[in-house]
Parts: sequence; structure tokens; C-alpha cells
Amino acid sequence: MLNFGRFIARHRIGVIILSLVLLIPAALGFINTRVNYDILYYLPDEIETMQGQDILLKDFGKGAYAIFIVNGMTDSEAAQLKKEVENTEHVASVVWYDSILDDSIPQEFLPEELYNTFHSDHGTLMAVFFDEGTSSDNTMKAIDELRAKVGNNCFLSSMSAVVTDTKNLVDSELFWYVLIAVLLSALVLVLTMDSFMAPVLFLLTIGIAVIYNLGTNIFKGEISFITMSLAAVLQLAVTMDYSIFLWNSYMEKKKGYGDNTEAMAHAISDTIVSVSASSLTTVAGFIALCFMTFTLGLDLGVVMAKGVILGVLLCITVLPAFILCCDKLIKRFSHKPLNIKGKGIGKLVVKHNKLFLVVLMLLWIPALIGYKHLDVYYDLANSLPDYLPSSQANAVLAEDFDTASIEMILAPDDLSPRDTQLMLKEIQDVDGIQFALGSASLLPSGMPEDFMVGDLTADLSANGHQLILIGTEYPVASDEVNAQIEKVNRIIKKYSPEAMLIGEAPCTKDLISITDRDFKVVSEVSIIAIFFLILISLKSITLPIILVLVIELGIYINLGISYFTGTTLPFIASIVIGTIQLGATVDYAILMTTRYQKERLGGMDRKKAVSEAVAKSVPSVLTSALGFFAATIGVGLYSDVDLIGSLCLLMGRGAIISMVLVFLLLPSMLVTFDRLIIQTSWGMKPLRHKNN
Repeated sequence: MLNFGRFIARHRIGVIILSLVLLIPAALGFINTRVNYDILYYLPDEIETMQGQDILLKDFGKGAYAIFIVNGMTDSEAAQLKKEVENTEHVASVVWYDSILDDSIPQEFLPEELYNTFHSDHGTLMAVFFDEGTSSDNTMKAIDELRAKVGNNCFLSSMSAVVTDTKNLVDSELFWYVLIAVLLSALVLVLTMDSFMAPVLFLLTIGIAVIYNLGTNIFKGEISFITMSLAAVLQLAVTMDYSIFLWNSYMEKKKGYGDNTEAMAHAISDTIVSVSASSLTTVAGFIALCFMTFTLGLDLGVVMAKGVILGVLLCITVLPAFILCCDKLIKRFSHKPLNIKGKGIGKLVVKHNKLFLVVLMLLWIPALIGYKHLDVYYDLANSLPDYLPSSQANAVLAEDFDTASIEMILAPDDLSPRDTQLMLKEIQDVDGIQFALGSASLLPSGMPEDFMVGDLTADLSANGHQLILIGTEYPVASDEVNAQIEKVNRIIKKYSPEAMLIGEAPCTKDLISITDRDFKVVSEVSIIAIFFLILISLKSITLPIILVLVIELGIYINLGISYFTGTTLPFIASIVIGTIQLGATVDYAILMTTRYQKERLGGMDRKKAVSEAVAKSVPSVLTSALGFFAATIGVGLYSDVDLIGSLCLLMGRGAIISMVLVFLLLPSMLVTFDRLIIQTSWGMKPLRHKNN
């Protein structure tokens, strides 16, 4: 390791030049990596709802659909607008009542139920089908073009509209996420470091690592907008510690070595050993996300694990080169940092260790209550603010047409008209169903098929399948719509086992089932992986239990606070926050415990060893936790995308909660269980027979 450190220190100019040259392919990779804004896209391919979406696109040429609400227009004006919509690029077809009957036929010939499907007191609605998928670039482009063509009294309600608004909003906020995180992190570093150049060099190095990380995503082809939004902020938050460690080690080595190059070589060597071990827990936390069946976890886990590894590599290569090259500037802009002392905390906790232990362990009761009763939402539209067009369209659809979402049935086209009619009648009788329309049910009874116009039959039948539209008054992800979906599925399977119910609501129901399982798997994998990493690192059986217990309490408190404050979280936040908080903040506990072991083996009694461990750990842990908090809390408060904002708020709050527990609960447990720790820890055997 020392030889590697010397190589980096001696070839610092070459290291910097190489790092800057590599920015070119990284930037090109970043620019050419597509961002996916549809969360439902990450459902597993083998489930029926996703297979149905593929059939819809392959056989019907319809990958996405939207409900187009037209208010304040006469039927003739609406008919003209319909033609304009049909002529929009990537619009496959538009279904309205004039798709069923020639407009020379009076509307009175339509059955009342059918007429009410398309009309309300305020206007009319049309079903718009697109020729590509929900989250394709062309579908989003078509949504934007349609909005530009129509006036303020027209609305587009669909998952594609939600995806388009998500893209537009995230794209407008992304720059500010990074800027806010950088500025607040820089503020923490300025206050806690002894040179104004330190934040500049740290952030520059991490910035290069972030670009490398985003650029290498080109090999994935695309990443989720959640991953894209969080990558820079989260990488900054979790890798800042490594830079601080190298800096402190270098400053310490300079006192013992007259030559800066040799001092940095030894600092790099020490950092490789310490940072490599601590970064493994963070990487393990992110890797645990890869075990999710919902592949958004794989997307986020791979990108962030890669980001941590790149952060470590640049911390021991590029950052040392920057520090050595900027030595004069570092001295010139040196200043006196905040004098953070932990002696008082250490003495206080050790003196009242039993009180702190009892009080803090009692927090498990409200934490578990809050955790068990935490409210989460799965309707992705709820993550967006009310002022967006898709949110307004959903509100108008619900208010004027008593319809919250549209679903579709894909049934074999050889299902007889009689069975189709019977099936639709049964579906229509299900509570909450507003309408059920297919080609076999659209023509008024007794009217010859000659009166049907256009290519409606072709639009709703293709390649052995027929398409049936279902409107429901129940919101997506509600208990009512999920129960309704089960009833409708039983009905359609009775008439044809091959029939499928697809759409946003059925996909979301699958999402709920899958992520419930994923939550348990991710939690178990992260706890087991980090437990064994700590066991190997600290060579103890009891210490991993104590450390994981402390951080897990912090996670439960963090999520429990959301329940007691009446905050409903997006489902993804409740899944990933546990593994991120455990992986990123257990390092605080490891740092203090390592110091405790060192002092204990040095001959100190248990209380003195714990007190010293707290005193010497407080400055580092406080700086690390505040840096994590600063990098995430500002984004959480700023973002209008609740999926992003909630995650960042939870991560920022979690860092502070973990820090407090490491300062108060962990020392109390070390003092209380000192004898057990010694008996179950390899390397502490000499202490077993001493008076402790």
C-alpha cells in the first residue's frame, strides 16, 4: 500500500491530467444515457400485467393511452379537435362517440349509458392511444405537443401524462438539487475544516467521481429518474467521509515527515486500509437493494454501489494529487475551525449510562408502533404537486365523470359476442365500475353495423385479441380498486383463462404485492451482510449485534416519526431508507467501537475506555453526520417531487438520529455489556482475567 501511495504522490501531475482526460468519455456517456421516468416500467416482465402491456404494443400498435377531456366545446368543435389530435405524430387512434356512429346520426340513438360515458355537464372525453410505450420519448413528446395544441379547458389524464410531468419537473429541478447539496455541504466543511481550500478540493474530487459514475451508466443503457436525481446528492453524502479521513491523516503525517510527498504516501496507505473497510458496509447496503424483485432497486443499488467504489478510488488517487499541488493555497487560506470537543459527552454518558440505556431502549416502543402503522402511498400521481397539468386532469376526470382511472381487458377475439356481452354485464355490476366498453357493446341494439364508421373495430381488435375499456370511480392503489380488480379478474378468467386486465391500477396492485415482499428481503439481506462485515472487521460476535441494534433503532425512529407527524410516505422511501441509513451510518458506530477496543486493549478500564472513545469520535462523527444531513436536507425541502423530497428528508433526518444514538446509546451499551464483549471478541482475550 505504501508503494502505491508513493506512486500517486510522485506522479500527482499525471494523475490529475488523466482524471481530467477521462472526464471526456464520462461526460459523453452521461449525455447519452437515457433516463426512464416511469416507475411501473421496473415491474418484473413475467407478471401478467406487464405481459399484457407488451401484447397491447405488439398486436395493437398501442403502447400508451390517455383520457382527453374537452370542456366548453360544441360537438362539432370537439370533432374538429379530435381530427387535430389524430394528426399528431405518434398518436395511433382516438376513440369518441363519432368513432361509433356517423355524426349524421343523432346522439339520441346512442344508449344513455354509452352517451354518459363520453359526456358530462361540462364537456366530453375521448380515449387517445399512442403508438409507443408509456415512458417512451416519443409518447412524452406527443403529450407535450397535444397540450400545446389545445386550450386551458382541455386536459390529458393518464400515466403517460404523469410521466411527462415528472420528466419536465425533475429536469427543471435537477441542477438545483446538486447546487443546494454542494453549497450546504461546503458550509459544513468550511466550519469544521482548517482551510477554505479543503471544501473546494473535496467537492472537486467528488464531482469528478459523480461524473464518472453517471458516465459509466451508459453500459446500463438507461437509469431511473430517481437514481438520476439521487446519484450526485447521495454520492456526495456518503463519500465525503473518505476525503475527510485522508485530509486528517495527511495533516497528522506532515508532523512526522518533513517531506509532503512521503507524508501523503503514508496517508494514502492508511486511508486505503481504513476507508476500504468502512466503505464495504455502505456498498453492502446498496447491494442489498439489488435483491428487490422490483428492479428499481437493482437500478439504484448498482449505480450507488458503483458510486461509492469510484469515490474511494478517487479519494486515494485524485484527491491526494490535488492536495499536494495546492499546498501553498491550502496554507494561504487556512483558518481556525470550530473546536468540537466530545469529552463532556463522554463523561456524561458514562456517568449516567444505565439511565441513558433504559430511556433510549424504551424508545423501541413508540418507534415500533410508528413503524408498524406507517402510511405509504403507491399512486405515483400523488408524488407530484397539484399545479401540474396531469394532476389537474385527474381532478377534472374524477369530478366531472366520476372516473378515477381507466383499465383495459385483453380478451381473445374468438370469445363469442354473447359471452362478451355477459362478461361486460357482470363487470358493469361490480361496485365502482362506471363503464365497460368493447367493440361488441358499442353499437346500439338493433342498429345495423353499416352505421358504424371508421376503423373502430380494427382499433379494438387485432391479432387474436379484443380490447375492452373499463372506467372505475376508485382511485389507483386504493383498497377499493384493488378489491375491484380481484373481482373483475375472476369474472374475465371465468369466460376466458387467457384474458388479462391491464392498466395503471392493475400494475400498481402488482407493485404493492411485490414491494411488500421486497421490503422484507432488502431488510434481511442488508442486516445479515452488514452484520458479517462488522463481525469480520471487529472480530466479535456481540459487537455486530449491538451496532446493528443501535442503527436499526434509529431507522425505526426515523420512520416512526413520519407516522406520528401524519406524513404519508411514497412506498419506495419506506423500502430503501432502511438499507441506506444502516449502510451509511453504521460507520459512525464502527468508528467509536474501534476506538473503544483500542483504549480497552491499551489498559484502560471500561468506563475510561468508553469515555475516551466518545471524546475522540465525536468530532469525526459530528462532521460526517452534519455533512450527510447538509447534502440531503436542502434537496428534501426544495424538491416538488415527493418521491425525491421524502427520500432526502428521511436520509438527512436519519443521519442525525443515528449520530445521536451513537453518542448516547452505543456508549451506554458498551459500558453495560463490556464483560460480555470481552468474552466474545477475538483479540481481547488478555482482558478476560483482569479486574474490569
